[in-house]
Amino acid sequence: MNTVASENQREKAILVGLCSPPETPRSLVEEYLSELTFLADTAGADVVDTFIQDKKLRDPAYCIGKGKVEELVLFVKDNEIDLVIFDDDLSPAQARNLEKTLECKVIDRTALILQIFAIRAQSAQAKMQVELAQLEYMLPRLSGQWTHLSKQKGGIGNKGPGETQIETDRRLVRNRISLLKKKLKEVSLQHDTQTRGREAVPRVSLVGYTNAGKSTLMNALCPEAEAFAENRLFATLDTKTRRLELNINKLVLLSDTVGFIRKLPHTLVESFKSTLDEVLQADFLLHVIDISHKGFEDQMHVVQSTLKDIGVEHEYIIEVFNKIDALEDPSILRDISAKYPDAVFISAVRGINISLLKDIIGQHVANDYQERFISVHVSDYKLISYLYEHTEVIDNRCIDEEVELTFKVHKNQLKHIDSLIKSNEKLHHDAADI
Repeated sequence: MNTVASENQREKAILVGLCSPPETPRSLVEEYLSELTFLADTAGADVVDTFIQDKKLRDPAYCIGKGKVEELVLFVKDNEIDLVIFDDDLSPAQARNLEKTLECKVIDRTALILQIFAIRAQSAQAKMQVELAQLEYMLPRLSGQWTHLSKQKGGIGNKGPGETQIETDRRLVRNRISLLKKKLKEVSLQHDTQTRGREAVPRVSLVGYTNAGKSTLMNALCPEAEAFAENRLFATLDTKTRRLELNINKLVLLSDTVGFIRKLPHTLVESFKSTLDEVLQADFLLHVIDISHKGFEDQMHVVQSTLKDIGVEHEYIIEVFNKIDALEDPSILRDISAKYPDAVFISAVRGINISLLKDIIGQHVANDYQERFISVHVSDYKLISYLYEHTEVIDNRCIDEEVELTFKVHKNQLKHIDSLIKSNEKLHHDAADI
């Protein structure tokens, strides 16, 4: 499925959550189901109702209790429900038992997120990443798909065609997984080659919970960006990088990345690691937060935890609280400002405080430039020309046949500049020995 379902294709769905106090109180489950409703809508389903099961331990056969299953059976039949979505992960056996009993499709949150990613994927890389995640999710769920073809009996000569088909499917899936991993590795190497020349330019990445407004902010900072922005979850899957001119006469590369979400499938995090390379290689991050969401601090923790999972540890992360125009009570903004004194408060859609944010980005970028002094012979025109072209020369003097340059260079380029200077000095030293 490559496009979002049209209105006449939309399925009728119900949602099911599990409440196990004190670990998951009812209020938290209701919040999760509210987000699951948004996910279902994004995938092309209309949520008719939600059900919450109060149960300390999950039922191994159905996840929920038999009484709740019977309640769902009646509701599904009376309301002609097409789809039942569980907020918690279901085991393969639980999913099969529920589908057989409810006589309709049953999926869990992970399968729903994978479906949305499949709908949203546009580039060849994103499509491969989603397919890889889907296959890795599917692999342990293949068993039992073909049991209707086989009489499962022990002994020699009694291995039926069902088991043979399962093994065939597993082999095909594993082969496809291996091929996709190989292709994605090649794409990642190509990306590294293409971006190798960017080291001299500071890089900034937008990160945040899905639908926090990252793409809208990118469009506000870089009007020519034309990043796709929509009030839907996971509107952006492909990393987009644009040039951002700062007021300090400096240029940065700004990248918009896929949004995070609680209970993000591990297979997706692994598959999208190559896409998230921009985050790993960025000089600092802008963590975009939807201040109008009542659970914004929980969303902040989800983002921080996901960044840690993919190995991102940045010294500089600017917290950008977005959608201040959507706050009904202005006193909330005052309280949050006191709690997060270094944060920036903006409205990307209305352009509020965008100039201030650009100034703060500029301050962080300026801090990453270091001053260097060099004295070279006038004949070293190649090195002098390179420094003028790739650094900010702030002072120059000519004394006899020596040129003294004071310049500023970004930390990312410092190693390369120093190696050029050392090579130049060695060249002169070797010439002097001849």
